[in-house]
Amino acid sequence: MSSTRSVEPIHASDIQLAQARISSTIAQTPLQYCPRLSEATGAQVYLKREDLQDVRSYKIRGAMNSVSQLSAQERAAGIVAASAGNHAQGVAYACRTLGIQGKIFVPNQTPKQKRDRIRVHGGEAVELVVTGDSFDEAAQAARADAAERGATVVEPFDARPTVIGQGTVAAEVLAQLTAEGKALDTIVVPVGGAGLVSGVLSYVADMSPRTAVVGVEPRGAASLQAAIRNDGPVTLESVDPFVDGAAVKRLGALNWEIVEANLGRLHAMDVSEGSVCTEMLDLYQNEGIIAEPAGALSVAALRELKLQPGEVVVCIISGGNNDVLRYNEVMERSLVHRGLKHYFLVNFPQEPGQLRHFLEEVLGEGDDVTRFEYLKRNNRETGTALVGVQLTKAADLAPLLERMENSRLDCRQLEPGSPEYEFVI
Repeated sequence: MSSTRSVEPIHASDIQLAQARISSTIAQTPLQYCPRLSEATGAQVYLKREDLQDVRSYKIRGAMNSVSQLSAQERAAGIVAASAGNHAQGVAYACRTLGIQGKIFVPNQTPKQKRDRIRVHGGEAVELVVTGDSFDEAAQAARADAAERGATVVEPFDARPTVIGQGTVAAEVLAQLTAEGKALDTIVVPVGGAGLVSGVLSYVADMSPRTAVVGVEPRGAASLQAAIRNDGPVTLESVDPFVDGAAVKRLGALNWEIVEANLGRLHAMDVSEGSVCTEMLDLYQNEGIIAEPAGALSVAALRELKLQPGEVVVCIISGGNNDVLRYNEVMERSLVHRGLKHYFLVNFPQEPGQLRHFLEEVLGEGDDVTRFEYLKRNNRETGTALVGVQLTKAADLAPLLERMENSRLDCRQLEPGSPEYEFVI
């Protein structure tokens, strides 16, 4: 069932005007050719480095375009924003730059690094409020506060000025490729509330209609695909908060209108949080790029796309606001995704030599115990231990399970997604 368009359509000319409006306060970020990913896919892969913006995210584009158009009366009344972190930094930057008082709401899941950067960018012009367990709860609190005080809400994705500002990413990409004598075949865009992808769709629809747009969501927060299945936005019951920049329960209404009008050029897909972690590590180790989880979504999708040899592909690295304290979890999730890390409950008979038996006869030559702790001693004969095992290669799992099966020890593998496993990680 088609929806009725409720706002004026967004065209390339709107985005070009926004580009002129905000060009003095945002960076034109590099479009970098990536030899590693090009060789791996057979395509010509470029990375649009929005992590190199002053606030380390493309979100400054929509925030600056929105705030710069406020009237004197609206500026005097102040602004309110809700964000998972990156939009908040863009709004904070705009508040301090333009001398406007702002109040910003972020959910509890927002990493400390992002909270600290909001305070740095906003200074005395911004009050930060941490509330709610999700972006949607923080957004509800922000709208209630704005209504009570008569302040203006600067939306992170579901507003025309925001979408137009985000569309300037696509305008830059096309101009940069044109300067190299190339045409854009495919652009891969991370998706949360769909502000960026709807801005990109609006621009390429006018300026490069043969370009395919791939919208990539985290598997634990696939609100775009839910909207496509249901012919309109629906609220997900829950989301995995790990990819915090894209952990949105419901697609924006305006964003859906733009998506719906462009379904013929949009391919929506999701990638696992573990694959995102693997790409975060690969980007850091190979290209020296510090990408946050949402910033690695586009690259994580590459290996699952059927790309034509030599086609020009641009992946948007949407942000680089990653807390270094999260890297232990990033590494853990990556190892699990690659089939190298596994957890077991092992019931050891309380007899001498049982641990030695496990280490020498059950574990393989390249297997390594990375975690060992007794959970419970049921009686004097047995004791259950949680054992984490890291393998040299994923294929080593089958022989390990076979040795466990043939052992006199009672071993049970914890499966990812089970309640016990979620407690462990």
